[in-house]
Amino acid sequence: MNTTSASTSRDADPAITYAGSGVDTAAGDRAVELMKEAVAATHGPEVLGGIGAFAGLVDVSDLKDYRRPLLASSTDGVGTKIAIARELDVHDTIGRDLVGMVVDDIVVVGAAPLAMTDYIACGKVVPERIADVVRGIAEGCRLAGCALVGGETAEHPGLMAPEDYDVAGAAVGVVEADSLLGPDRVRRGDVVIGMDASGLHSNGYSLVRAVIAAQGLGLQTHIEDFSRTLGEEILEPTRIYAADVLAVLADPRSAGAVHALSHVTGGGLAANLARVMPAGLAARLDRSTWEPGAVFARIARWGSVPQTDLEGTLNMGIGMVAVVDAEQVEATLAVLSARGLGARVIGEIVGEDSLPEPGSPLEQVVAGAKGVEGGSVMLAGQHPGWT
Repeated sequence: MNTTSASTSRDADPAITYAGSGVDTAAGDRAVELMKEAVAATHGPEVLGGIGAFAGLVDVSDLKDYRRPLLASSTDGVGTKIAIARELDVHDTIGRDLVGMVVDDIVVVGAAPLAMTDYIACGKVVPERIADVVRGIAEGCRLAGCALVGGETAEHPGLMAPEDYDVAGAAVGVVEADSLLGPDRVRRGDVVIGMDASGLHSNGYSLVRAVIAAQGLGLQTHIEDFSRTLGEEILEPTRIYAADVLAVLADPRSAGAVHALSHVTGGGLAANLARVMPAGLAARLDRSTWEPGAVFARIARWGSVPQTDLEGTLNMGIGMVAVVDAEQVEATLAVLSARGLGARVIGEIVGEDSLPEPGSPLEQVVAGAKGVEGGSVMLAGQHPGWT
């Protein structure tokens, strides 16, 4: 009788290796070599160790000088904007988007960012592409005054296509407890300052991409309103506000001026500002005080997107909002102007009971956003040039 053992049959099969299954550890090591210099440039003397350690170490001895230090943390990604970066094969800006989305959520409470980590998942490690992404993250951290102390690149063959990747990040910062910003500091009569966005930032790209697809537009199409290609316009990196906001908080001219901040991300201006409105108060905003960039008008026109839908999705040209003491408005604007950041008064804080009943579809009141039970925001008027 002829018998063949199972082990003999398996021994005859080709060997299966980790590389053969789709994971290239050598490519990962090459990516690390390409990004090392950029990451190291974000490290000050407070960062211990270097790339390759199991954990990033930051010396926080300075926290001993705090009376009651509070750690602030945030995590986020950049959504489907990655699809634009991939189509254009431009990957050195998406990292700046990531830093802006994460670090500017921390600065909203008045916290100075200390350290950030990143996570990149991909179908196949292309060292140059991964290094470009991380260089962008490092540049964003430099702009924010934050150390990039660690990260992870994970190759997921079979789960993601070879050209696919996604990025996420997390950061931690610190704020003195009695300097914490938020709804508790907001007062009737405060003034709302809006700070310019650099463009679409990193929210609403599912809508943007749907509009572009419906119009059959290519990313290489030159758009006269933008003075550049469509792809260049919508890949413009997110403005990072952390250093500018911290400068306002530290400058003697504007010290104590800021009562609350709102980072305008998913959900738009009104919904995010409502998150820092205390119960009983409302922010009354006047659209006529600023003009959104041309990209917002184009998207509205190309897709026949209702304005209220656009405002509930995109930042409409305002990326960060400060609620400030009315007597320190000019000082706050002066500090921002000196740093080259466009800003203006866009509204005021009033009692909710003083808000008029909406008189048109464009006069809308937003409250209860992101599960926050507080005050509300009313948008009224119209942007210059909009009908």
